[in-house]
Amino acid sequence: MKLYELTQSYNRLLEMAEEMDPEALADTLESLGDSIEQKVENTAKVIKSIEVDIMAIDEEIKRLQAMKSARRNNIGRMKVYLKEQLELVGMDKVKGTLFTVALQNNPARLVVSDISKLQGYLVEQEPKVDSTRLKNDLKAGLEVEGAELVQEKGLRIR
Repeated sequence: MKLYELTQSYNRLLEMAEEMDPEALADTLESLGDSIEQKVENTAKVIKSIEVDIMAIDEEIKRLQAMKSARRNNIGRMKVYLKEQLELVGMDKVKGTLFTVALQNNPARLVVSDISKLQGYLVEQEPKVDSTRLKNDLKAGLEVEGAELVQEKGLRIR
């Protein structure tokens, strides 16, 4: 296979990787007929390219979440303004051509002022493991029944 054909193959693979299931992706990589070194290098290129796409998507998500939050805040402020204005003029309801805006009673809200007087209403919590302390103790050589450190291998592309 010629170099430009390999580049075209990997470019097509990069485009297809977003829609492929892992088995189909592995089969496609296998069919390219490269040496193991070339497959590893080219697969790492595909991975890095996808990682860059993911970072761009994450940044866009953050930008859109900030825009969404700002708009929600604007809605909240406008609702408070409308409520205050209706209360100020003593009106409970305004019927317009498209919308009816009305004040209504919300469900009762619970306010706890002194938790120490509510012993009969307190709920037991599930125990929670202090993972950081446990891991540090195991690293320091302490033997803890019911827990162990497991060393695994992962793939790193630099």
